[in-house]
Amino acid sequence: MRILAIESSCDETAAAVVENGRTVLSNVIASQVEEHKLYGGVVPEIASRRHAEAVSAVTQKALSDAGLTLREIDAVAVTYAPGLIGALLVGVNYAKSLAYAAKLPLIPVHHLRGHVAANYLSHPDLEPPFLCLVVSGGHTHLVEVKDYTTFSVIGKTRDDAAGEALDKAARAMGLPYPGGLHLDRMAASGNPAAFRFPVPRVDGAPLDFSFSGLKTSVLNQLHNAAQKGETLCLPDLGASFLASVVHILCDHTARAAVQSGCKTVVLAGGVSANSVLRREMAALCKKRGWRLCLPELPLCGDNAAMIGAQGYYEAKAGVCADLSLNAFATLPIEQPFGNPTSERSVSI
Repeated sequence: MRILAIESSCDETAAAVVENGRTVLSNVIASQVEEHKLYGGVVPEIASRRHAEAVSAVTQKALSDAGLTLREIDAVAVTYAPGLIGALLVGVNYAKSLAYAAKLPLIPVHHLRGHVAANYLSHPDLEPPFLCLVVSGGHTHLVEVKDYTTFSVIGKTRDDAAGEALDKAARAMGLPYPGGLHLDRMAASGNPAAFRFPVPRVDGAPLDFSFSGLKTSVLNQLHNAAQKGETLCLPDLGASFLASVVHILCDHTARAAVQSGCKTVVLAGGVSANSVLRREMAALCKKRGWRLCLPELPLCGDNAAMIGAQGYYEAKAGVCADLSLNAFATLPIEQPFGNPTSERSVSI
């Protein structure tokens, strides 16, 4: 099955063609990073406008790169939740028009499920069940992936996502957007033991995360130093903060793997590209004798190939939308497709 996939949940306009959920025939991304860098973060209105301008050309290039026409496509998959609502609507409406015009099934895909599925492209032999740490600018979840379309969240952040904490700390240190990427690079030359940070715990929920206090701690250290006229070594501060975040992510993942009995650990989401997280998670899994699967770096961030991969398994499970498909800014990863007020699920 060849699936044409559309992704527009944030600031990347993407289209891809994926065959049978495992083989990428094309993967095209139009990035808006340089424009949003002017504002220090993503401006939703600008993102939506740029998606509308780029989505048609990006889709045509994806088909061209795959050497296919729309007539040779078997289904259209699209990210419909979660994300910036205006951005999502551009992709959803464009995908609906393609599916209608070509008389193709329309497959709705949850964005976080797509991030998990990026690993099917990087590891063709990977199959559920496994434990996945989904870690990005907007989400930090520990998810039991029981089969391709059955997910159970066993731990999640109670406040900031890990990527959000990294981005805000980087911005406070004067680093440019996207902060997490530049923090990772700067921290490579720093001493991760130079500064100490608290290790937050959530009472009664040992697998849940909390990064708000950790973020506040680094901001306080910067403000206190400024008030005293002192200069902190930013590479040391950044390395110490990043080490603290990664320690928490690895510690909770280890606890979840033991609790769930999973012997395969998977990373997904934008922060899975972080070099320290990849290194420390690899060391943890080697020590415990667990298999670790990491998405290739180009598949860590938002892309349409991951949506095509998950779209294949959603289609096999009988998930299909009609032209009433809507977009949702928030939606749990566990929730099966279908909202009685606006959507329905039919077999394909």
